[in-house]
Amino acid sequence: MLNEEKTSLLDAVRLFSIEKEEPEWMRTKRLEWLEKYEEQAFPLMERISYHRWPLLDTTISAGAYGEELVNSQGLQYDLGDTPKIVQYGNVTLMEQLPQHLIDQGVIFTDLYTAAQDYAELVQEYYMTTAVKPEEDRFTAFHTAFMNSGVFLYVPKNVVIEEPLEALFIQNSHVKESFVKHVLLVADVNSSVKYVERYETEGNEKNSANIIVEVITKTGAQVKFSAVDTMGENTSVYINRRGHLLKDSSIEWAIGVMNDGNVISDFDSDLIGDGSHSEIKVVAVSTGRQVQGIDTRVTNYGKHSIGHILQHGVIMDRSTLTFNGIGHIIKGAKGADAQQESRVLMLSDNARGDANPILLIDENDVTAGHAASVGRVDPEEMFYLLSRGIPKAEAERLVIRGFLGTVIAAIPVKEIRDGLVEMIERKLMKL
Repeated sequence: MLNEEKTSLLDAVRLFSIEKEEPEWMRTKRLEWLEKYEEQAFPLMERISYHRWPLLDTTISAGAYGEELVNSQGLQYDLGDTPKIVQYGNVTLMEQLPQHLIDQGVIFTDLYTAAQDYAELVQEYYMTTAVKPEEDRFTAFHTAFMNSGVFLYVPKNVVIEEPLEALFIQNSHVKESFVKHVLLVADVNSSVKYVERYETEGNEKNSANIIVEVITKTGAQVKFSAVDTMGENTSVYINRRGHLLKDSSIEWAIGVMNDGNVISDFDSDLIGDGSHSEIKVVAVSTGRQVQGIDTRVTNYGKHSIGHILQHGVIMDRSTLTFNGIGHIIKGAKGADAQQESRVLMLSDNARGDANPILLIDENDVTAGHAASVGRVDPEEMFYLLSRGIPKAEAERLVIRGFLGTVIAAIPVKEIRDGLVEMIERKLMKL
């Protein structure tokens, strides 16, 4: 980058940090990685070619115009009675947290407010534990250009029955990168259900860089659901990662329903003995889009369990690649790593890949994988057709059953219904 351009960018990032009233530690970290992000290597994603995608847009903010646009549109979203945050671009539209959760010490607010009001807690975990800036160019870029986010903290022994929801809308009416950070910390023996949705409004060509860090302390339980529906003019990088301590668990249920090109990294680091991660992913690729999904579980702890289940549907001339990585580290005795990746092809011109990778450095373990790329089961089709169901409807029923495992794991009915509706919309081309 030319010195003049770099100086201008540095000034823009520093001004953004000041406007957001970031604490000094966050500003220092941001500016450090602004200087160094171009030196970092790109992450390796097997069988996925993404290096020419526009994933490093440095337009950190559309400035006052972006906020004026949000305000002028009078955007309103029904909060209902559930704990919820809605963010549009880098603007937080609304927050809602019931008083009984506030009284128990639950924190659910935008990341900048949390960095000011709960500085020690945020500083301890933000890009220090689950994901680190120095890992690759995308994580370094994220640290430098992060422009919105959410912080959720569940105190020790607090069990939250109702799901907490976050709606993130990319403002593509303007030229502005969408660099979102979600930090979720579940303290000892706590329990929470969290659901997030990503949407795009507008047709401007933008990039999205999303990092989610989930830290579960001893005995904590997190059920994490996500539905990603970014627009076709958005090139997306998503990194969701869990850092699990002793006897804690994360159940992931993720619907990848974007319309543009996407690379995703869904990981769980099973640090503590007895930690447990279940990752369920469904994806639908249409048109000419390319979606690459790396899903990894690394067993560090003894008797830790990591299971991966990935089902995808590809249509038209699209591409979908599942890389499933199970890695058992030396010393993780009694660990269990299992994975299943299956891709259903609905077009002769589509390309699917299910790539299982097992890295086993310990003897006393259980590990296995299953992978397939194929067409709709003719026996299932015959069964449905023999009962008078039209072919197009029969195919949709088979596909819904194929994807149903992940859909059923989402705890909020409205989100489940929305995911089903999104799948139906994509399958209307059949």
